Amino acid sequence: MDHLFTHPGVIAGFGIIIFFMLLLDLGIFNKKSHVISNREALIWTLVWITLSMVFSVVIYYIVDKPFGTTENFTRFQAAYWIEKALSVDNLFVFILVFKFFQIPKEYQHKVLFWGVIGALVFRAIFIFAGVELIKLTYVPAPFLGLDEAGAVRSINIVLTLFGVFLIIAGFKSWGSEEEGPDKDLSNNFAVRFVHKFFKVSNDFDGDKFFTIKNGVKMATPLFVAIVVIELTDLLFAVDSIPAIFAIAPDDPFILYTSNIFAILGLRSLYFLLANSMDLFSKLHYGLAIILTFIGVKMLIMPYYHFESSYSLLIIGTVLVVSIVASIITNEKKN
Repeated sequence: MDHLFTHPGVIAGFGIIIFFMLLLDLGIFNKKSHVISNREALIWTLVWITLSMVFSVVIYYIVDKPFGTTENFTRFQAAYWIEKALSVDNLFVFILVFKFFQIPKEYQHKVLFWGVIGALVFRAIFIFAGVELIKLTYVPAPFLGLDEAGAVRSINIVLTLFGVFLIIAGFKSWGSEEEGPDKDLSNNFAVRFVHKFFKVSNDFDGDKFFTIKNGVKMATPLFVAIVVIELTDLLFAVDSIPAIFAIAPDDPFILYTSNIFAILGLRSLYFLLANSMDLFSKLHYGLAIILTFIGVKMLIMPYYHFESSYSLLIIGTVLVVSIVASIITNEKKN
């Protein structure tokens, strides 16, 4: 089956959608800094999820249907919901960062917007470089015997390391505790990094990232916050990028589009759920199961091909169960 890179219409469509939506978001609806209402956040959350689902349907009709399969459709869906679930962890970080730096609500959208733009660039680098690296690290493994076609089985060094890493990350996530909103970030690496290279003002200057005080150009708390968010996203990518490689290790377009759609909807989801984080109090258990499952899937790839549809079913079930458990627990507390 052809990869999506052989379908210029799909590639062009994705590029046009992303460019148009970002232009609409920044240039029209958020041209002036303002507090994002729950209604606005809900609308944009539904818009991004709907666009993601529509794009997956386009993939099905253009790429899968001619071959009588749903492989790329289910790959996109599985990778999208994995990234969406893992990205929810970022919401806790956003809350912590905005609270610590006392970022006014009307400026938070701008910080998140440029944080997402940075994520678009870094995720592209990680994913496309990762796919090329994976192609170069297959090694024959005669001790595994022959595959169904009679060829010597091979293992991939990078995917195997990713699998072990994700299993370890899964166990850590199971035992992790949510960071409190009052955590001190003054010794955070990103904060120290900014203070090392910039003079930093304690005062805001509207929604500007830099200001002039006594003739000296200084970074505002908004700039410090966006650097913290960018570097934190890089750390989260260490978990999420290896996880989606288990879905489509040889198809960077599926990986990148699903990843970007999930990230682009994260801003609106933050404003929608910032005051309802109890809905995700048990999510880290679900994420632990998902990470461990994906890690095991990577390790058994040389022996058994796990269908994307089964992966999607398992991931969806775990997410639903963890959210329902969170809601039930929250109701019992109240």
